[in-house]
This record gives sequence, structure tokens and C-alpha cells, in this order.
Amino acid sequence: MDSPKKTSTPGDITIRTHRPGDMGYITHRHGTIYCKEFGFSERFEAYVGKITSDFLLNYDPLMERCWLAERDGAFLGCIMLIKDREAPANARLRCFLVEEAARGSGLGTRLIKLCIDMAREIGYERIALSTDKLMATARRLYTSFGFELKATKEHEDWGERQVGEIWEMRLR
Repeated sequence: MDSPKKTSTPGDITIRTHRPGDMGYITHRHGTIYCKEFGFSERFEAYVGKITSDFLLNYDPLMERCWLAERDGAFLGCIMLIKDREAPANARLRCFLVEEAARGSGLGTRLIKLCIDMAREIGYERIALSTDKLMATARRLYTSFGFELKATKEHEDWGERQVGEIWEMRLR
């Protein structure tokens, strides 16, 4: 595994790659925040747990990455770039989260840009993501980067009826 790499200066928000223990924390924060803010059930936490577990079991350091943002050791957010196992020329943006304390700071933009830049550097053709219609702020960010809504589907996977969305951006 790569050693954690920092991409900012001391005193600022630090962005590093994953290390042991991070996937459990990412799963925990997604479960806690999405339950509190959107009323998602514990099934959402299990869904994120599957994503983070699959990432660790199949991690390809040349094609994938997980970044965590911190300030003074406190978790502020995360994002993952994962090879699409069904379409290896494409990537998936997964587990994007910004803690309430860091919202409005530009951290979300910074994390998405890291993901897109690496996807381009690797040579992926497209990058796709799944989200929910409830995620207004994230959806605005995705649009600002050039992602386009490709599909919607109503579901009750996380409790009450929601509208899941697939967004995609062509990289080359």
C-alpha cells in the first residue's frame, strides 16, 4: 500500500491517501451524517461499508485512490476514485462527503477536482457517480464540473422513497 501522501501545507486542510482504519471511519461518518441529515436508514451505512470493503479487497494503487481531508487530525471529508469493474476504461467517484464544519470552504470542490484530475491522468474515458436527488449541494458541484445526469430511479433502499441518480462526465 502507498504511504499516505499529503497534498497541502501544514496548518491548512490536509488531504492524504487512505491508511488502516480509514474505511471504517468513512463508513461510520456516512452512516451518521446521512441518517441525521436525510433520514437514511442503517442500510445506507451497510451499502457504504460494502463499497469501502470492496475498495480495500480490490485496491489497485495505479488506477484507484481514496483521499481524506483533515485539519489538525480531525476528519473533514473524503472521496474515492474507483475503477469501474464492469467497464474498466471508466472510473467511479464514490463516498464523497464533506463534514458540516468544512462546508462552504471549497473542500468539496477540491476533492472532486483531485478525483477528476487523477482520472484524466490515468486515462479513464469517463467518470460516473451515483447520488440522490436530495443532495442539492453535491449535485450543483457535479454540474459545475461538467457531469451530466444520465438516469434516475425511484427506490426505497435507505428507508423512505427517494430518487437515485447516475451522473457521468466524459474525460476524453
